[in-house]
Amino acid sequence: MKFLPPSFRLFGFVASLLGVSLLAAGDNHSDQPNIVVIITDDQGYADFSYNPHHGEEVSTPHMDALAREGVYFSQGYTTGPVCSPTRAGLMLGRYQQRVGVYSAGDGGNGFDPELKIFPAFLPETYRSMAIGKWHLGLDDDYPELKWHAVSRGFDEAYKFMGRGAHDYFELTGIKGDYAPIYRDKRRIEEIEYEGYLTTRLSEEAVDFIDREKDSPFFLYLAYNAVHTPAQAPREDIDFYQNKYPHLTETRATLLAMLEHLDDGVGAVVNKLKDEGIWDNTLLFFLTDNGGAAAMDADNGHLRDFKQSLYEGGVRTPFVVSWPERFQGHRVIDTPISSFDILPTVVDALNIDAPEAVEFDGKSLLPLISGENKTHHDVMFWDAGEMNRGWAVRQGDWKLKVSKKGEELFNLWQDPSEKLNVAKDHPAIIQSLTKHYQNWRAELPDPGKS
Repeated sequence: MKFLPPSFRLFGFVASLLGVSLLAAGDNHSDQPNIVVIITDDQGYADFSYNPHHGEEVSTPHMDALAREGVYFSQGYTTGPVCSPTRAGLMLGRYQQRVGVYSAGDGGNGFDPELKIFPAFLPETYRSMAIGKWHLGLDDDYPELKWHAVSRGFDEAYKFMGRGAHDYFELTGIKGDYAPIYRDKRRIEEIEYEGYLTTRLSEEAVDFIDREKDSPFFLYLAYNAVHTPAQAPREDIDFYQNKYPHLTETRATLLAMLEHLDDGVGAVVNKLKDEGIWDNTLLFFLTDNGGAAAMDADNGHLRDFKQSLYEGGVRTPFVVSWPERFQGHRVIDTPISSFDILPTVVDALNIDAPEAVEFDGKSLLPLISGENKTHHDVMFWDAGEMNRGWAVRQGDWKLKVSKKGEELFNLWQDPSEKLNVAKDHPAIIQSLTKHYQNWRAELPDPGKS
């Protein structure tokens, strides 16, 4: 039977009535799957054509195929409304605020380099590579590079550091507005590639898979598309402007960038399939925060953009795939978060890791298998300053507090956060506020850990 994209809750209900098996047939699977995490940058919630709220100009066939074949989480969240905090939480499996990271500035400065992060949890049999955007520390201590991915447990890297953005055509040099790209810990200072950065990152990922296909590996592919600067090949921008003349130049550029990004995702997935290792690959796909207003991103029916704690700032497309372990072609509407990825991997590999007891994230496998129907009781967001404020979600209730005051939304009835019902539910506000206060009391101040 062909399943269509959401209405998400209706989908889950119909699937259960039809008796859809949640686990793949048989249980003869390896205990060492390949691990792939693909994270895009500032991609809008509806800049993804699997989403029924997407505009007519949006086409992401490779991402759509990934969502159809895997398990799509309709309420997937990031732990932060901007790039670096989400990346820190993903690498730690914890709220990044626990290590003093609240803002992009905090995360960009780096946190304790002695803390164990993602690759350090994996067995020694795994070869790991970080590709693309790092944004978890600067390189101003060069050549020591204590914040570098290779210094934090990755075996290989092709990446840039700095504050998060990078030119898409100028890929060399240590001068100018953008940080250099590194091959492992070597700065690339001479031209070794001419082309488009998104394509270059995809090629690196495919090459890594080709080298490591005969043994288990961990690939962290962190695209910087579709983050500023707004750059794409001119002919691709012109195509979108000519086909959709109502679009702004920025929007047309974003779509051109998105096309290259989607092609890259397709190249990676196709390589895994061509090598016969797709079925035993545990793959996660998400973006790092909501789409950016500066890029004319489209977050569909969700309110606001990147940098905001409304849904449009922290809700993301979120796909998990592992064909050998569980069946795809499903939508799960239970809220999950980006910091669940590392705990899921630890669970999948049956790793005895004492540090795992400190995870705030939880393995998604019981949720995917149907063993659990619920996941996080309460979820928190805190941007470290009251302009953006803080937010807490429990069940369908979400409380957002900022300089604007208290705003309470029922996300089941009002997913677009249009109706503030704070005055009608003081007891709910009191309860959610207490949850937040107890959580916040455990945390250091921003920039301190």
